[in-house]
Amino acid sequence: VQLVESGGGLVQPGGSLRLSCVASGFPFSSYAMSWSRQVPGEERELVAAISSAGGSRNYADSVKGRFIISRDNAKNTVYLQMNSLKPEDTAVYYCSARRVYWGQGTQVTVSS
Repeated sequence: VQLVESGGGLVQPGGSLRLSCVASGFPFSSYAMSWSRQVPGEERELVAAISSAGGSRNYADSVKGRFIISRDNAKNTVYLQMNSLKPEDTAVYYCSARRVYWGQGTQVTVSS
């Protein structure tokens, strides 16, 4: 099983980033996927989740209306579109399959 995130980086407040996570080694289209984030010294926070077929999506209150989770089962990829970014969105972002398998994370820093 492998989950590889990409797309993180440094962005100014109000900016946007799109994270991608490419999965392999398991039947991706049968798995619910999610994005979580973690700041050093704090617990990992679930940010967004999407059902296996993509018909159901859930978001943390802190990102609702700003972030969009989506998936392309033909490409074994899940995305997180992040808009109107705030400094408090700064964290390492992880994708997960059923919160059992995890990627290595990608750093997102929101700063002017």
